[in-house]
Amino acid sequence: MKTAVKLIALAVMLLASGCANIPAEMQPVVLSGERPAQAVQTPQEPEKGLDALTVVRDFIKASALTASGNASPTASVYLDEETRKSWAPVKGLTVIEDTFGTVYAPEPEQTADPNEKVVLVRGFMVGTLGQDSAFIPAVPASGDYILPVHVRLQADNQWRITGPLSNNLVITERDFSANYFKVAVNFFSQDSGVFVPDLRYVFAKPQSGLPNRVMDLVVDGPSEALKGAVINLLGPDARLEQNVKGVDDGSLVVPLTGLGDPPIEKRRLIVAQIVLSLQNVTTSRIKVLSDGKPILPDKDAWRVNDLASYPVGAPPELNGMYTADGGIFSLFDGRPLQGNAYHDVVSAAQSLDGKRLATVEKLSGDRMVLRIGGLDHQEEVVSAPQGEFLTRPTWRAATGGAEVWTAVDGTTVLRAVLTGDGKWKAQGVNATDLVDLGKITALRLSRDGARVAAVVADKLMVAAVVRTPEGVRLTAPRSLRNADLTNVTDVDWASQDTLVAVTSSTSQPVVKVPVDGRRIDGFNSSNLTAPVRGVTASPNKPTIVADSNGLWVASELGEVWRPHARTAKDARPFYPG
Repeated sequence: MKTAVKLIALAVMLLASGCANIPAEMQPVVLSGERPAQAVQTPQEPEKGLDALTVVRDFIKASALTASGNASPTASVYLDEETRKSWAPVKGLTVIEDTFGTVYAPEPEQTADPNEKVVLVRGFMVGTLGQDSAFIPAVPASGDYILPVHVRLQADNQWRITGPLSNNLVITERDFSANYFKVAVNFFSQDSGVFVPDLRYVFAKPQSGLPNRVMDLVVDGPSEALKGAVINLLGPDARLEQNVKGVDDGSLVVPLTGLGDPPIEKRRLIVAQIVLSLQNVTTSRIKVLSDGKPILPDKDAWRVNDLASYPVGAPPELNGMYTADGGIFSLFDGRPLQGNAYHDVVSAAQSLDGKRLATVEKLSGDRMVLRIGGLDHQEEVVSAPQGEFLTRPTWRAATGGAEVWTAVDGTTVLRAVLTGDGKWKAQGVNATDLVDLGKITALRLSRDGARVAAVVADKLMVAAVVRTPEGVRLTAPRSLRNADLTNVTDVDWASQDTLVAVTSSTSQPVVKVPVDGRRIDGFNSSNLTAPVRGVTASPNKPTIVADSNGLWVASELGEVWRPHARTAKDARPFYPG
């Protein structure tokens, strides 16, 4: 038995060394079948003689370690005895920039007692980690952060914190990055029949507990940012009976209860949801149990490669197109569409199946209208209000090319729906939460249909798409990197959880941003001429941008932009979607 366990551990270590997504020390098996309480550790008391400012500063530093499920309350040693007894930090964090100050509050804010001090923690807020373990960028980003902390000289002549303390821990961005591991917890989109990644952050150590922490998030359901847009296939009564555990054959067992008796097809989807969610924290095969028995009778252990395909995006043979001089041309060979049927086109979008086009057409009198048709012919104008400006159309994936969205004059979001009689009918989208933040100048549906990305008042934003019998609503809008990206001109989806945005900036003309705004990565700016005014991106395809000189292409962040073979000065590229 011991020999087998050692061999399993060695195999896991070898596999993990080749997987950049798993922490280097990852040991993804837990040999105990129970869900034990975390071992209580006795933290080391601070060194003696620390001044009040240093006590508060060290408390902030130690809070990063306290956040591990509160099992090792390292920061509590900086509290006095009474505060230590009542302090109960909740799951959730405030993340501030690495450079922060601790200063004494002004004299009017101090108490009359010379043994008490009020210390201000002063810095810039980066964001928060909610109790759902999802990161929320600060708005405004890098806003001023001030936290008053009361400190008192104790009987042993040592300064200790007496409060008031927020139950939401405060840590620096560096400590957050060092101690938290990003995972994509997957939930199902009934609308499009695919899985949608929900980015979350779990405490990275001990590494052996990562599968448990991820499965806890799966059981709890989607984050606030995706509620209503996706469903948790496990259902509201599901829970883990015991720890996710490793067994002798090297697999990882996920023991669930409360699933009920779902049909076989739903069971397969449940397996897929769990395996996809765990893929970045283990290389082991996954065994899913329901009330002690394998959830599926025909197969008991799964890896990602064993799952059915849940494709997101267009077929690879669709190379994309571009608009120029009022027409539409192929990005592959530069040829105009058959018969050159389209004229006066301002922008366009191809359906994900490649069979239809939606175009914004310029009319006389500086008016624009949405038109939808086939590749070689224009069909009817959609029965929607004309406007002075319509955003580039974007297709809903779910219904095989039967719904198109656009924003009219920055204030109204419309979706054109194909009705049973073959007519296109305009219907409204409740976008109040988004429109209240400013005018919409770009709008892109994610290819899984669960989110929209938008440029609102020159800022990059995302929101969830919630469909109910009463209609379609955009919820939980969030601004991404609004201190770094203040002049965004266009956006597109590079993957389900990654955006590419372009700006009028000379220093950051093209950037890649995760859907939660946790970080920003700039593409090489070489060869581009500001402003960059258009972008198209798609999974497994190079990114193409448009500046005042034409189209440019790059496949990686550091790659120098090179001229696209098919280009024109006013060209605007678009992949299907």
